[in-house]
Amino acid sequence: MGLDPTKMKDWEIAEAAEAGMKPIGLVAAEMGIEENEIIPMGRNVAKIDFEKVMARTSERSDFKYVDVTAITPTPLGEGKTTTTMGLIQGLGRLGKKVSGAIRQPSAGPTFNVKGSAAGGGLAQCIPLAPFSIRLTGDIDSVTNANNLAMVALTARMQHERNYDDAKLEKLGLKRLDIDPARVQMKWAMDFCAQSLRNIVIGKGGDKDGFEMDSGFAISVSSEVMAILAVSRDLRDMRERMGRIVVAYSKSGREVTARDLEVDGAMTAWMLDAINPNLLQTIEGQPVLVHAGPFANIAIGQSSIIADRLASRLMEYHVTESGFAADIGFEKFWNLKCRMSGLRPSAVVIVATIRALKMHGGGPAVKPGVALNEAYTKENLGLVEKGFENLAAHIEIVKQSGVRPIVCINSFYTDTKAEVELVRKLSGQAGAMCALSEHWLKGGEGAVELAEAVVAACEAKHEFKYLYELDAPLRTRIELIAKGMYGADGVDYTDDAGAKLKLIDADPASKTMGTCMVKTHLSLSDNPDVKGRPKGWRLKIRDIMVFKGAGFVVPVAGDIKLMPGTASNPGFRRVDVDVKTGRVVGLF
Repeated sequence: MGLDPTKMKDWEIAEAAEAGMKPIGLVAAEMGIEENEIIPMGRNVAKIDFEKVMARTSERSDFKYVDVTAITPTPLGEGKTTTTMGLIQGLGRLGKKVSGAIRQPSAGPTFNVKGSAAGGGLAQCIPLAPFSIRLTGDIDSVTNANNLAMVALTARMQHERNYDDAKLEKLGLKRLDIDPARVQMKWAMDFCAQSLRNIVIGKGGDKDGFEMDSGFAISVSSEVMAILAVSRDLRDMRERMGRIVVAYSKSGREVTARDLEVDGAMTAWMLDAINPNLLQTIEGQPVLVHAGPFANIAIGQSSIIADRLASRLMEYHVTESGFAADIGFEKFWNLKCRMSGLRPSAVVIVATIRALKMHGGGPAVKPGVALNEAYTKENLGLVEKGFENLAAHIEIVKQSGVRPIVCINSFYTDTKAEVELVRKLSGQAGAMCALSEHWLKGGEGAVELAEAVVAACEAKHEFKYLYELDAPLRTRIELIAKGMYGADGVDYTDDAGAKLKLIDADPASKTMGTCMVKTHLSLSDNPDVKGRPKGWRLKIRDIMVFKGAGFVVPVAGDIKLMPGTASNPGFRRVDVDVKTGRVVGLF
């Protein structure tokens, strides 16, 4: 291909690779998708008419389902998407019919400090600019559907204040008596906007709305995005929209999107978004991009629809769970797999020598700041001490019944001795291990990893869930806290404790999963604590209920549902070449 990651930026590699992209119709045809099932969305992107494909196909008996997760990352990330793309390309080099599914990047991190989520080097999803900016409008649809519910709620509150019961009855409305202190939803936007976390709306007069405290969350953390991730089809999505609890009445009754008569219109906004987007790797394998990121504050999984579609067409399908195994894989395992009915054949845990050294006590790693030489020179002591974090994630995956594969995502500063130490320790911990140089060499560099995945997929294992849905919520939270995070127990604020009792008393809770909100930067609920923390208790400060999505959402620590923009955000470097119309500077 003639592309050198050591001398080119990721966006430059992507731009050069795009010149030789396969026509998107050919990518679809190679998947087994027929022409009338393709919805073109420009030259290099398409949507797939999911319902048509499902109507004419059945699940392949030889289907292999692979999840990619990671250890607790540094703030720079450890290359999970890069590894996902590399593994897809590596399996392609082995002659496997393979596809991938990843999440659509949020504009929040894309234009903040983390950048896009397309991978890097010679292991990327392309075309980069459409992938990173808007794509086909799915997140816009999520934002609008969410905000339509808030418009319906706030307008209803204003009219119920201004109209008596007789006037409401003439309009065909029944008084809902909404409690302004118990509004569950927030407004949504897809940027990191800390100034909008807590706001007051409706200031002015009677015609200017209902004055009350409100706020924004980032779009991808919304229940509407969660519904896109877990819906099995359009009918399922329509039903889930109606079950969203938007607020509570003053008597404590749920006020749903169905009560507000807005659920049908919300689904109308999502009609196109339900179909997964088709892109490709640098080496031409199909990549389905569907649903959103943030496994720390959301479910953080690509869609069930994308994976079910792949199960009908492909031999191997590689999906990615957000952040590390304690949150991303745990949700893949106990939420997504339970809802989809699909079971993983193999699980890859991405690790870097850099992250192991950080967890071993290395200096702080900060975006935009040069790495300390501890990360560029051999230090077996830091690697061995930091392996405690990787060992915890190996144990997490093993609890599901699947033997994990540790992928050492290779950096040029890694030494042979450091790599061999991780191989030895991984084997002692009960995991397979493979070195992968996909960033530098693309699919060729990922062949060792691909061969390990093929071997793991052929091995027998007994998949099992961490908890049963009929277990009390308190029990489930404790199982996750102790078994996934290593906590000694769980403490609740008074508000969270009161909500816990109400939820456990609700029969519907016995059908809902548990979607934890917790920092991704530590196994604990404190982002500053690295390694494998001991002697601590998980603090639950709030519990939300996503009845439409089908899970309860306990919130741990001080994490926010609306991230903040940093002092040196990525948007400062993104621009447009006015001569060519090409976007430059994405990272």
